Amino acid sequence: MKNFRTPAACLEALEQLNPINVNETHATLFRMLECLLEDSHPPGEHLQVLEATRLPLELVQEELAKRYAAHPLPPDSAENTTLQRVVALWQIMRRSYAEIAQRSSADVALSDQQALLAQRRVAYAGQAIFEFFRAHRAVPTGMWLELHQSFATAETLGLAEARAPDPLIEAWKAQSAAEAYAAALLVDLANPYGRNKREFGWICRWAQRFAPYCGLRPAGDATKPTAYGLDLAGDHALRPFGALPSGRPSLRCFDGERLAEQLRSTLDQFKQGVTPAELGLGEDCATEAGAKLLISLYRPWGLGSVGRRFRRRSSKGVVKLTGNWGAIGFHLQGRPFDDPDRPATPRSLRSDIRLLTFGERAEAVDAESAIEIEETAHRLGFAYDNWTLLDQSVGGFRLGQKPTTERLAHHQLVGVLPPDGNHLLLGQVSWLLYRDDGTMEAGINLLDGVPAAMAVRQVLPDGRREPYYLAFILPAVPALHKPASLVLPGGWFQEGRIVEQHVGKASSLSGLSDRDEPSGKASTDLPGFEAHSGSMQRENGPIWTASLASAPTGAVDQPQVRQAARPLRLCQLLLRGTNFDQITYEEASAGV
Repeated sequence: MKNFRTPAACLEALEQLNPINVNETHATLFRMLECLLEDSHPPGEHLQVLEATRLPLELVQEELAKRYAAHPLPPDSAENTTLQRVVALWQIMRRSYAEIAQRSSADVALSDQQALLAQRRVAYAGQAIFEFFRAHRAVPTGMWLELHQSFATAETLGLAEARAPDPLIEAWKAQSAAEAYAAALLVDLANPYGRNKREFGWICRWAQRFAPYCGLRPAGDATKPTAYGLDLAGDHALRPFGALPSGRPSLRCFDGERLAEQLRSTLDQFKQGVTPAELGLGEDCATEAGAKLLISLYRPWGLGSVGRRFRRRSSKGVVKLTGNWGAIGFHLQGRPFDDPDRPATPRSLRSDIRLLTFGERAEAVDAESAIEIEETAHRLGFAYDNWTLLDQSVGGFRLGQKPTTERLAHHQLVGVLPPDGNHLLLGQVSWLLYRDDGTMEAGINLLDGVPAAMAVRQVLPDGRREPYYLAFILPAVPALHKPASLVLPGGWFQEGRIVEQHVGKASSLSGLSDRDEPSGKASTDLPGFEAHSGSMQRENGPIWTASLASAPTGAVDQPQVRQAARPLRLCQLLLRGTNFDQITYEEASAGV
């Protein structure tokens, strides 16, 4: 084992690191930093080693994090050890800079390094939290408090606003402790548990890019209860100020007014054709994907807490859920999907007697039929999974399950049967995280309306028909000004494509279109293709919803695209060639 007891030996070891062997390099860095922290070395020499360690450490941490960033990480997973190793190394860096700051407070030679020490301490406290976001794991108790205390120390010493050089900050090459703190708060506001690996990486980078435009000030009597705030003595991130205890000197109010202006300016430059790289958003950021993500951040980052669209209430019960496309259709119809072009599936004797006695309307599910359907579902692999209802609102559910029986994906389409409901509803997975006890929690956004199953097929340009596939139709919701919508398999959307729908014994044709502008003026609505980036079945790719405007077979009708709810309009900005000039920022201020 190498001797890391002197700073000189550590600097020599850094030059001999093998970056290809990630595990060995990580173990070397861990032992080296731990040894330096245990021994008392001159603060200047200790700091020299830490600064030389930062770049190789970040690279090796990034490589290890790739092992758990793609999917929510269960606590009993083999890669849970990897997560703990990565977090432990970030925390050693935080403690090391804090130790140097404490021992060098009276050292005149390091007086010009105090701002750097404060910034590094805050930044590494935030990095440790980011790893739990990346792994979709609940942040452990005490970690937010560590971050707050790191910032509070910088604030007390008058160092919070002083910028220090930092070559690892891509946009600015410098950062203050307050900016590092704001970046951590911005990442938390960005719904990190609802982001995929690529989006989360961009968000962390952009939080550093936009942190200088954030403000954090002591709370006053004039602070709006809907504004974001936090308690430096608390163990949580930003919350609506009205939910915080009043009268404490540790209360701080988050000010995103300048940030909102900067976000608008950035989006305006997008309109003018400026690339994400030129805007400091990264070389790997595509224009369409970057603009869509940036607009989804406009409201939480720039407008503060405007309240939920639907009030959440604590609830109990069991919710039945399935993420299998075929299973959703089975439970809607009470039978497996039948291709209308194929001979009908033979009915059971019970079904024939019901038909002769009551007619086709007698498909109501009695107790005996329910048992038969449940048995068939188990036999076909279409059975529901049971999830515990934790709370709910009109717009969706927060569910929990332990142990986890079905792997869900972000934005995945699911069928949900509420504990007090008789109808299966369609929903979309909004976010996922694991608790320390192994409980998986999921946020489910419900699609409006009671769905029905139907058969659809593509009509080729030469008139030939593809085979029928299972699809779902959502009825119009006049109260919400939403027309009927058709949920199609992933990869089906193509401008002008003709789709044939088959319901009962009737067929109709519809053409798919990005948007409808009946008034002839530019619409500010975004394409109504909800749940665009998830998968209905993992092998089938993303899902799309288009509005349904039927016409008799042989006619082609351009359907009116479904008008998405206001919060969805800006989030879905650039799905299919949306015109930037049709964007209005006022849309984002609608409540969720």
